[in-house]
Amino acid sequence: MTDTFTFETATKGQAKARIALTGPSGAGKTWTGLILATTLGHRVAVIDTERGSASKYAGEFAFDRLNMQRYDPRDLPKALAAAAAAGYDAVLIDSLSKFWAGEGGMLQQVDNAARRSYGGNSFGGWKEARPMESAMIEAILSYPGHIIVTLRTRTAYEIIEDNRGKKVPTKIGLKPEQRDGIEYEFDIVGDMDLENTLTVSKSRCSALSGEVIRRPGPPLAETILAWLSDGVAVLNATEYRQQALRKGITFAELRALWRQVRDAGLTGAAVADPDGGEAMSLGQLLTNLGKAAEARETFGADDAAPEDVNESPSKVAEPDPPRAPPTPVEAGGRTSNAEAGSVAPAAAASPWVTDFRARLAEATEDRLMALQREIGSAIAKRTITAQAGGELSDEIRARRRELDGVPA
Repeated sequence: MTDTFTFETATKGQAKARIALTGPSGAGKTWTGLILATTLGHRVAVIDTERGSASKYAGEFAFDRLNMQRYDPRDLPKALAAAAAAGYDAVLIDSLSKFWAGEGGMLQQVDNAARRSYGGNSFGGWKEARPMESAMIEAILSYPGHIIVTLRTRTAYEIIEDNRGKKVPTKIGLKPEQRDGIEYEFDIVGDMDLENTLTVSKSRCSALSGEVIRRPGPPLAETILAWLSDGVAVLNATEYRQQALRKGITFAELRALWRQVRDAGLTGAAVADPDGGEAMSLGQLLTNLGKAAEARETFGADDAAPEDVNESPSKVAEPDPPRAPPTPVEAGGRTSNAEAGSVAPAAAASPWVTDFRARLAEATEDRLMALQREIGSAIAKRTITAQAGGELSDEIRARRRELDGVPA
């Protein structure tokens, strides 16, 4: 199907804060992050990777904490999904740098992958590990509440030639301990120094652009909150999840909802599995629910669903929208072809038949029985005729012989 590109009038939607605070140890990032989080939100959670340092401020701020000891980038989306399910409307990640350079972080994931599968080649290691980081960043940016992250910085130097032609190291600023450019994923970036002064180095909020704030406090958060609230209300990932889990939702409704989520840029939002399993992306949840709804509508409530309904989300890098359900068409009977004067086969290339044949061509042995049941259901619903179903059954038998290595 060819995509259509339709432009529409831009509107500003009410959003949630995406703030990064960078600076060396002792600059006041945790304190400032807690001020922002507790002013922006009512229920605050802290994902603490700094050996419980945020808890030292528990007497001055009200928040719940999750102390993490390993920093696998795949674990942060799970933690954010749990926070969203618990209803925290502001989350402080202190610090995000540990998911880059800490135990189990991105750099270690790259090294492990390089040694395991690529003979020590780091380029191969990055190829395997980069999707983990992408999913982590997507989970941060699509969280249904406010997100504040802290980033450690280190002094960055560049070797240049002085006026005597001698190469000397020259300080060029502070570099966050994360991949290059990650701070620009956020709406507001504040660089903090050891005097607890915050310099806004990047801001989509014009009122804060270029501001230098000594010991930032609640007024900074209030300015941000006013900017975020100036717009039309939009649904967040949690609200889309609630819609998707509505009792009796149909396949067509799930497909339409998937498109809304895609257009809102929330397919990568981390959400809790309704069955109690591991967290997954919102796009994958909708895909799984769509498969289950399709199975119900195809086989009936008491029939077994296809085996891949509960496919693990880790196997799908970018979820596809739920496939369109069988369309009732007249595919049976031998009808004349006016142009060629020939007789069309009963299993003509209707949308349902075309889709069925595409799946049959890739089916493994354990899927053939489910496909045979689909034929019976399609005949009962008059999606195809009995004659067309017989022809497709012959194709299933041919596929079984092919898989068994029996000559045609």
